[in-house]
Amino acid sequence: MSKNDIPENIVTTKLDQFIGWARSYSLWQYVFGTACCAMEFMSVSSSHYDTDRFGAAMPRYSPRQSDMLMVVGTINHKNAPVLRRIWEQMADPKYVVAVGACAVSGGFYRNYATLQGCDLVIPVDVYIPGCPPRPEMILDGIMALQEKIRKSKHYL
Repeated sequence: MSKNDIPENIVTTKLDQFIGWARSYSLWQYVFGTACCAMEFMSVSSSHYDTDRFGAAMPRYSPRQSDMLMVVGTINHKNAPVLRRIWEQMADPKYVVAVGACAVSGGFYRNYATLQGCDLVIPVDVYIPGCPPRPEMILDGIMALQEKIRKSKHYL
């Protein structure tokens, strides 16, 4: 059977591409909100921005049910082990998005108590800068993560 013999209503794809597409549109997020960016992040889940269309609608309340960790806000030395433990509880494949200047680089907090970015504790897939980042920037970050998931290898 050649490509010309396949009816128009049948879609052909590679299994790896299909898995990437499916994973990118079924993101189950867990929000680790510690500071003011968490307030701005809440507006992203409202009907105006509609994260449902990106497959990342409702946050989960257990890291064991999540595959996308949204680190939103300042990470200090006291809650860094908690963040690490939450990340370890997530099942593979798991993705991390650092939201806001504090999660990305420590923000304007340059002191003994604050980590200069959550990537010192856990690996980060997407960085969203801003203080606080606008909801559109957060949506751009989710779309960047989706693209990264679609392009990665998915081993069965």
